[in-house]
Parts: sequence; structure tokens; C-alpha cells
Amino acid sequence: MTVIEAQDVRKIYGDMEVLHDVGLAIREGEILGLIGPSGSGKSTLLRILDLIEPPSGGELSILGIDTVKERGRWLDLRRRMGMLFQRPIVFNASVYDNVAMGLRYRRASRSEIDRKVKEALEAVGLSRYIGSRATDLSGGEQQRVALSRVLVTDPEILFLDEPTANLDPGSTATIEAIVARMNRERGITVLISTHDLAQGQRLAHRIAVMIDGTVAQAGSPREIFHAPKDKKIARFVGVQNIIPARVISREGLTTVEVKERRIVSATPPPAEEVAVVIRGEDVSLHRREPGYEEAENLFPARVTAVEPMAPFVNVTVDCGCDIIALVTARRAEALELAAGMDVWVSLPAKVVHLVPRDG
Repeated sequence: MTVIEAQDVRKIYGDMEVLHDVGLAIREGEILGLIGPSGSGKSTLLRILDLIEPPSGGELSILGIDTVKERGRWLDLRRRMGMLFQRPIVFNASVYDNVAMGLRYRRASRSEIDRKVKEALEAVGLSRYIGSRATDLSGGEQQRVALSRVLVTDPEILFLDEPTANLDPGSTATIEAIVARMNRERGITVLISTHDLAQGQRLAHRIAVMIDGTVAQAGSPREIFHAPKDKKIARFVGVQNIIPARVISREGLTTVEVKERRIVSATPPPAEEVAVVIRGEDVSLHRREPGYEEAENLFPARVTAVEPMAPFVNVTVDCGCDIIALVTARRAEALELAAGMDVWVSLPAKVVHLVPRDG
């Protein structure tokens, strides 16, 4: 079941079009990660989907209700959803009172409030702070208070806008674990906007990439990070190798020519002029020609640069064209990699992705 469906959604502030032609479908019970550069419109889209503000155009259905035609049902819909913002919002009151606030607005009974608040704080690991002043807690603990205030209302859809951007790694891991558990145990549908690409891969069942105010691509984490739709998306998701090439054969696998090197790809070519997209971690380096290697691409090369990026190392090799390999620091040390060294490069055809050269 689709719980949110947006078609051709636009948002205009004055003369500025922040969102255009946004199409997005979110399935019940899934975690969708929303990633993209700063200013791409992620937070604006979340506010529209959470019905904090209306779109300037397009169609938007939430939980089976046409929100454009039925504006009078927005309040009821918002009660079925929850939003957690980047900076934790807590009030100068006890943790109990912070979490109970939403239930009191909904005129829940005192016994129901007491039961749900205790359950919510237990779920986020803050039961021992129930009588503490919320503003005295650490940033990570305050964010868990804010999250429990959302969860206590039993939302069917949970929106998270950069929920761990200002938190330390330990607090980030705690928030992620809570969100994953609530999704798994309660079936809450989650839409999380994040700048942390690794977080998107850890949490999300699917990922949508926003570029220049629209959803440029949506798919599984593997599709987004290993088969990006174009060069803009490839650059954003951290692909190290984006190389102009020309298709010279389509027989069986695709063969492309990159400067002085021919490379075989399992991707059907989108055009005659393409860009070869290869993630650095998919490039294997060897001290000598491997006799056991089954990769379709195997060729000699020379190391031209070694750049430490702990715990990894970027190694640039010249094999008729420049290719960057991302290897662990331990692997680089074992191979004794250094500029000027002769090595062998192996690349399976399935990791060589092709996108249009232009656009």
C-alpha cells in the first residue's frame, strides 16, 4: 500500500521555485532516505509532506486522502503523522511533561498519558530521567526526549529532518537503532532526510536523491550508489571515477574506449558517447598479474599518487587512463603501494557503469 504519493509537486516562494516536478511514492512500513546537496529542497519537501505548508501546485495524496481537494482534513491527517527536526526542541519542564504535551493537547486521560509516557521513555532508554529537567540533558538525550514526544502519539508516518546532524557518533547510533526498531516492531513508515550518505545506506530500504529541487532518482541503496542515473548523482554519492568514453562494441558485453584503454561493461550503453562510472572500492590492485582473477578487465598499470584518507587510501593508477582505487590502509601497507610502482588492475564488468556523457 502506498501511504504517500506526490505527483508534479511544486513550491514557489515569491520569484523563487524551490521545488518542481517532484514525483515520489512511499510504501507503508518502509524507511525512505532522502539525500541531496544543501539547498536541493529536502526540508521544504518534508514540510509539505507533513502538511506544515501547502504545495504551490501538483497532486499530493497521504494515507489515501487527496490533500489538495480536502484541506479540511489536514488536522486529522497531521495527528496521524509526526516530525522530528534537526535541533531538539525541549521545553524548560520535566522530561515527563515534555513527552506528555502532545497527549494533553489531544485530551487523553491521565492514566493513558501516564502509561504511554512511561512506555515511550522506556523505548528510547530514558526512563531514569523521567523526573529530570529536559533542558539539563545532553544534546543526544534531548533529541531522544523530542523523539519520544513524537512516538508517544503513535504516528503512522514519521518524518525525520536531519535528526542526528548535531550529535556525536554514539548518540547518532542510538537514534538510528530506535528508529529502526520502531519501524520493525510498530510498522511505522519513516521518511528521513540526511546529509550522512552512510546513514542513508544503513537505515533506508529505498533512497531518493534530490538535485536542483526535484527527485532525480529513487531506488534501492545499491541502485543509487552503484548505478546512478547520471553524472550529477554519481558525483554526489561519492563516485571517484567518472571518465568520458566512446562505445566501440555492443556485442555481448559493452566495450568502451577510454583514451588508450578499452574497458568492458555489463551496462547496456545509453548512447555512443558515455561516461564510465566506477566506484573506487570496486577497483582491485595486485602486485603481480593474478592467475586466478575472473574479472573481465585486467591490465597493467603504474601508481601515480597515494593519498591517505584514514582508514582508507586513494590510489591513482595510470593504465592508459587514470583510475582511482579506494583500498584500506592495511591493504595499502601490505602491498607497499607507492608512486612509481607497477601494479595490476582488475575490474569486473558488472562494476563498470555507463551513463550519458552529457547532462
